[in-house]
Amino acid sequence: MKRVLNIVPVPVPPEALDAFAAQLSGDFVHPAFENVFVSARNGGGSLDSAYETTLADAFVLDAGCRAEEQGYVGVCVNSMSDSALAALRSRLSIPVVAPSQATMLLACLLGKKFSVVTMWPQWHELYHKAARENGITSRLASVRDIGVRPDAAELLAGKEEFVFAALEREAKAAVAEDGADVIILGSTTMHQSHAHLSTVLDVPVLNPGVVAYKMCEMLVQTGLSHSKQAYPPPERPQDDLLAAVASVFPSQES
Repeated sequence: MKRVLNIVPVPVPPEALDAFAAQLSGDFVHPAFENVFVSARNGGGSLDSAYETTLADAFVLDAGCRAEEQGYVGVCVNSMSDSALAALRSRLSIPVVAPSQATMLLACLLGKKFSVVTMWPQWHELYHKAARENGITSRLASVRDIGVRPDAAELLAGKEEFVFAALEREAKAAVAEDGADVIILGSTTMHQSHAHLSTVLDVPVLNPGVVAYKMCEMLVQTGLSHSKQAYPPPERPQDDLLAAVASVFPSQES
């Protein structure tokens, strides 16, 4: 089996990882591949600011920097924050993929303009940053939110009826008012809403965790990976630098 490491960039309890793993059902995963989900040992909680995203960068790098020597064939950062994407590409030679970059570039393939529909306004900068870094700000029609604080442990459990209706309203407005012809879900914690939105919208709806994983799978199958000319390796790796930091959930330590 070809193992892919999926990293949730905030600490979550072990049982919450099952909810993240559920987005990659058997229908989406090639039989030769196996997905392993882990979360950052420590760091931010809601990625609501530059402060928290910087912490996430450090602990995602910590979680993934040994992936190659541990036998993984690829790494997926399971968050639209794209935490530590460039750093992991620098450290590793195996493919490293993250959802914001993957979904936005796919949206450009599928349409002329895309909108991101997300949970709360604190995440807007994540998408504007990704669009800037990938040179596609002109393709981002809008970012819309429903004003609901995300929950990385429970995801949308118990809030489906209200959240699905609110996301549908904002997605339809993005198409009708903002000119979007592709909709991107703003978080992997929103994956439960994808099936509903796909049935009520007449434009493609991209589920970020699935898109990032399938991109990683395709790169592995085709023997491609990121250019080391673009992401040169460090002269002196320091993979144990954060080893002394205690894990929020010690039971997840290997």
